[in-house]
Amino acid sequence: MNFQIIEQGHATLLVAPELVGHITPSWFDLNWWRSRGVAIDSAPGRGESYFLHYRELALNLVWRHYKRGGLVAKLSEDRYLWAGLTQTRAYQEFTLTAELHARGLPVPRPLAAQVLRDGLSYRADFVTERLPEVKSMADRLESNLQQFPWHEVGKTIARFHRQGLDHVDLNIRNILLNSNDRVFLIDFDRCRLRQPQQAWQQGNLNRLLRSLQKLFPHQNHDPHWQRLLTGYKEG
Repeated sequence: MNFQIIEQGHATLLVAPELVGHITPSWFDLNWWRSRGVAIDSAPGRGESYFLHYRELALNLVWRHYKRGGLVAKLSEDRYLWAGLTQTRAYQEFTLTAELHARGLPVPRPLAAQVLRDGLSYRADFVTERLPEVKSMADRLESNLQQFPWHEVGKTIARFHRQGLDHVDLNIRNILLNSNDRVFLIDFDRCRLRQPQQAWQQGNLNRLLRSLQKLFPHQNHDPHWQRLLTGYKEG
């Protein structure tokens, strides 16, 4: 995917071609969207996501502001050490997501990113196109564990692993499914492409299993997990 880098004041913007001429740093200000009468929905979590609609291009968007987690967040909630544009979280996630999308993998299309440098630190944001009519794996499992397409999830994870994606935060909220049970992966912050290797691939799967056990602690997950692993091996 081609993109342009635009400098506007203190902001550096990474922009998909169709948004050149549309996007400004105002895009990353909720008050700007409110002033245009745009309804704003959100999803909880570290780095809260906002769902927006850009009327001019009929685009549904997901905007996420990068926030720290853990103890370090007490020192700085959303500032990161500046080490050059290409080392920023936003640049790396934007370009990785663009590469995955270009390879035909089921990911949301990256549209824009913003990096705001302030001396030795920076803040950042990332915008993707919103996938239509999807629910997270966590939400789908709330209604029916038995009928859930475990096999298809396993096949899709294997497809990403064959391409060398190490998803360091693979969990049941970062896996989305549409009404036709097509599976998507999201949230590639701190992820990377690397040589396929059993050790890190198993680490991804272990993290996914832990997130499943955490949300549904009183369920016997063995039969469901085996269905997922069968799909993974076939994929």
